[in-house]
Amino acid sequence: MPILLDPEEHESDTLLNLPIAWTGLSVLEIGSGDGRLTWRYADKVAHVTAIEPDAEKHAAALAGRPDGFEHVEFLNLGLDEFAKQEEGGFDLALLSWSL
Repeated sequence: MPILLDPEEHESDTLLNLPIAWTGLSVLEIGSGDGRLTWRYADKVAHVTAIEPDAEKHAAALAGRPDGFEHVEFLNLGLDEFAKQEEGGFDLALLSWSL
């Protein structure tokens, strides 16, 4: 069975209509893949740390970064590895496949 990415095209509306004041947030995106979801909200927040353990998807995200999105940091790490080194905090965490 093929994976369908947002077949009803409700993903962006669902995400952006959450009762959240996006401005100024520091976001952790877990399982960011190629950045498909990241670019939908990244212009609304102060900083994004996007983690993705798959090297090919991580490379695609870096290659697809639009100009002006230097505040988006993509890391080629899994959650366990990231958690061992991260000492800061985030205002919001997104599990990319949960929408």
